[in-house]
Amino acid sequence: MQQLPSPQVLTELLPPVIFELGQRFVDSGFELSLVGGPVRDLFLGRVSPDLDFTTSASPDETLAVVAGWADATWEVGRAFGTIALRKDQHTIEVTTYRADAYDPSSRKPIVAFGDKLEDDLYRRDFTMNAMALRLPDLELVDPYNGAVDLAAGEVRTPGAPSMSFSDDPLRMMRAARFASQLGIDVAADVRAAMSEMAERIKIISAERVRDELVKLINGAHPRAGIDLLVDTGLADIVLPEVSALRLEIDEHHRHKDVYQHSLTVLEQAMELESDADGPVPGPDFVLRFAALMHDIGKPATRKFEPNGAVSFRHHDVVGAKQVKARMRALRFDNDSIKAVARLVELHMRFYGYGDAGWSDSAVRRYVHDAGDLLERLHRLTRSDVTTRNRKKADRLSFAYDDLEARIVEISEQEEMAAVRPDLNGQQIMELLEIKPGPVVGRAYNFLLERRLDNGPIDRDEAVSVLREWWAQQPESTEQ
Repeated sequence: MQQLPSPQVLTELLPPVIFELGQRFVDSGFELSLVGGPVRDLFLGRVSPDLDFTTSASPDETLAVVAGWADATWEVGRAFGTIALRKDQHTIEVTTYRADAYDPSSRKPIVAFGDKLEDDLYRRDFTMNAMALRLPDLELVDPYNGAVDLAAGEVRTPGAPSMSFSDDPLRMMRAARFASQLGIDVAADVRAAMSEMAERIKIISAERVRDELVKLINGAHPRAGIDLLVDTGLADIVLPEVSALRLEIDEHHRHKDVYQHSLTVLEQAMELESDADGPVPGPDFVLRFAALMHDIGKPATRKFEPNGAVSFRHHDVVGAKQVKARMRALRFDNDSIKAVARLVELHMRFYGYGDAGWSDSAVRRYVHDAGDLLERLHRLTRSDVTTRNRKKADRLSFAYDDLEARIVEISEQEEMAAVRPDLNGQQIMELLEIKPGPVVGRAYNFLLERRLDNGPIDRDEAVSVLREWWAQQPESTEQ
């Protein structure tokens, strides 16, 4: 961890708008401080795009101070003491000193405005976020030793962790998120409080939990955050399928540790993310979450075979259903749900290719079924190889190299990325003289299956094939 730069360096690093705003408040007789994440990030050697301030001024007084200076203001958070404004390209939030208390049975804080910066900092989630730079002189205010904790790589709370988490249980998820983003640990008393109070997370909305989970998964060290959720019991509530991956390992080690395997697959998938100009720019939540969840169907499908082996038949299909249900419960959008579930469903499709090889038809189906997830599926499948047997790992890698080469080869001959039947729905209806309905769908699917099996054909041959199929349909299908 770095030290806070000198005031001179800070003046050069920080945007001038900070000092302009600070001077306006001081000239009006109020205090203003840059607070929270932006101050923490300065210790980490980076300038945050977020500009969060706290002030002794009331919301009305804040509006008066920025009148004629701000380009626009918003009062959506006024009840909580927050006035948002825009100045040039900067979006700024200014919040009146707070001294919140929370109803233990409610998700919403009881708002009480304060009159001291130190009291406002005390109510914040963690000491590393309870630091402020008093403006315009850039005086560091750190009454709870946030800089020391940040340097030590520990998440601590300004007061008792139990009180902090009782006030806002989402802070337990935030602790895990910071462990992931910053690669730091949580203090022993913080970890203990998370374990004791894990059930409190149930009063937090699914949307807020989801947002913290996404930030955790997209962090630089997600294994640390996931381990913390699992070890404290929070995952039992917000992500129970991951906790369930800790299958009891039999004494003969007939199957690998599914939980540790899944975390390793996640980390290997991260390594295969591309830069911003590549096919899968990182951090990619869909790829990462699919990697974490790809084997969640194993606990429900585990079977000890008579020969002593352990099987997990159809865990891919079961897992896809489970991940859909979990992501719906966490209020994810439909596109993300479909994408992650599809990757989980397809992650086993490749296995067997190296032994038996695939026909061109099978390669087409692989590409068609993956659709626009193909590049992610490539990375997930490669990441799923965690065996320590170098010969086996090399064999699987070479086999997938061969599959990718065949996909490129066939794609050069055909438009595999957008495989369609050789006739579209309108042409089918015109040729068969039928109206829109289920029969058109069946004819379309027949032609699609044939296209996947045999590749493209010209229009005359497609018409002939369609008429042959139509002649074999029962009369009840005619319209």
